[in-house]
Amino acid sequence: MRLAWQFVKRNGFTMSEALRAAWLNIKLLFAFKQRIVKFYYQKVDSTLREAYGTFSPAIMPEISGNDRRAKNDTVQIYYDTERQEFRCFKKANLIKICV
Repeated sequence: MRLAWQFVKRNGFTMSEALRAAWLNIKLLFAFKQRIVKFYYQKVDSTLREAYGTFSPAIMPEISGNDRRAKNDTVQIYYDTERQEFRCFKKANLIKICV
């Protein structure tokens, strides 16, 4: 519900749009932990990006060191299996998850 309110306040979504987008983000997060997920999001320059990402420890490289960067709750990070690096997108710009 917090994520939905964030979409309403920061992005001007209606409550129904915000709830739909929030559930889509939650489903994506759970799918990341299980497998490689194909999903679409709108980039900042308004182009549509098809991405394949995961959080599966069997696929991701070992993470070492301390991360002292400031956390941003409006951005979703993921490990891009095509580029073999970590990437991110704005949570409000998530369009579709493919099964």
